[in-house]
Amino acid sequence: MNKVILVGRLTRDPNVTYSQGERQTAIARFTLAVDRRRGRSADNNGQEQTADFISCVAFDRQGEFAEKYLHQGTKVVLSGRIQTGSYTNRDGQRVYTTDVVAEDIEFAESKNAAAGNGSAGYTESRPTPSNASASFDTGAAASQEGFMNIPDGVDDEGLPFN
Repeated sequence: MNKVILVGRLTRDPNVTYSQGERQTAIARFTLAVDRRRGRSADNNGQEQTADFISCVAFDRQGEFAEKYLHQGTKVVLSGRIQTGSYTNRDGQRVYTTDVVAEDIEFAESKNAAAGNGSAGYTESRPTPSNASASFDTGAAASQEGFMNIPDGVDDEGLPFN
């Protein structure tokens, strides 16, 4: 099985191109900085962090999503597969490549959390569901992350989910 799940931040805006031909396909290339924990150290609570910079590519709808919503500093969860390849460069040398082909990309933090981390250019639109049930209204205010605070005294059975 070839399955990869990464959580990281884009090192720069995606480079998006479109394929030639009858049906143009978006091809977004970007690099994710993914934290890696290694060894023991007296600093940083006993763990030393380094980052791996992983080349990723997204095609078609995922490529269009990357072009529209992903920017430098955006934290994402990406699932996909590893793809290797090779080509001969202009000097006649064989170059081997390894990319993660994105099958699914999701935001890993809210818009407010991203703004607090200094992620310049991060934008996210949150559509309001038109079919949301208005019958569950506790008068609770939404937190900064966009989640509703559940007031004291509401038991789990009163919530509209399990």
